Amino acid sequence: MAAGIERFLEHARKATALVVGDVMVDNYLRGRVERISPEAPVPVVQVHERQARVGGAANVALNMKAFGMSPVVLSVIGNDDAASTLERLFQEQGLRTTGLLRSPARRTTMKTRVISGHQHIVRVDEEQEDDLTTEEQKRLVEAVREAIRSERPDVIVLEDYDKGVLTVPVITAIINAAQEAGVPVAVDPKKRNFMAYRNVDLFKPNLKELREGLKIDVDPSDRSQLRDAVRSLEELLGNRTSLITLSEYGAYIHQDGIEHHVEAHRRKIADVSGAGDTVIAVAALALGAGLPPSGIAQLANLAGGLVCEEVGVVPIDVVRFEAECKRLNIPS
Repeated sequence: MAAGIERFLEHARKATALVVGDVMVDNYLRGRVERISPEAPVPVVQVHERQARVGGAANVALNMKAFGMSPVVLSVIGNDDAASTLERLFQEQGLRTTGLLRSPARRTTMKTRVISGHQHIVRVDEEQEDDLTTEEQKRLVEAVREAIRSERPDVIVLEDYDKGVLTVPVITAIINAAQEAGVPVAVDPKKRNFMAYRNVDLFKPNLKELREGLKIDVDPSDRSQLRDAVRSLEELLGNRTSLITLSEYGAYIHQDGIEHHVEAHRRKIADVSGAGDTVIAVAALALGAGLPPSGIAQLANLAGGLVCEEVGVVPIDVVRFEAECKRLNIPS
């Protein structure tokens, strides 16, 4: 145990990663509900706190930074007030803004969550989901290629939220550039371009994304169904490692003919927002550290469960994560 977690943490402190994908501003309005509106049958929230955080691919980077590493985020954002807010939040969190490419043709994504106590009341999304223009795609791909040359990353994460940044040409070009440089690629996919992520090192869909991507039903409690689905996935995509997150059923990983199923840890779930960001961040770091499949799945599964105990999109608490690893003998 000690050697495994220490190896992981030491690697993370020295590692560099590129995180490419959709970034956004996560706004939070927190308050209390004491009455129903006389105008419509909806709760009235008396707001007492406003907060803004980085979200999407930027939250993946924050999780990596929490381990002491140096992540670089690359994305295309708008040329609007929300973009200025996002850049300010990057600077406050110690993240570089040089990879944020502004475009007057884009709208910066903002998600606003209204929360009372531990209960989400409503979420309001302001976003643009159409694909980047050809010129924007060229700018992004060249920025990634330059970052591969200058940063020499240990791993590249493609974080897809279906907001149009990761188009098929962009995905293909980045994977090709990474392979030429010998850099492993880890992917957190979404539905639109699920089948575009070919020949990557780690592919991490959740159960819903696996079902939608393959257009089949999968019972997470049936190991044979999971095994068959992953076999079909790997035949189609040619990915080396498949990590399937299964919510209360834990996680399933397959690599080079070896499979492992990791049970979920009992948690007091407050909010699942951002859990996937944490899982892919930890899985990518574990991949880069050379951990075996069982270790990758154990660490990622534990990390995802821990952030679900917090309200809102928050990065991993590394001190608590390390303590839990030691308490639970992870990775075993």
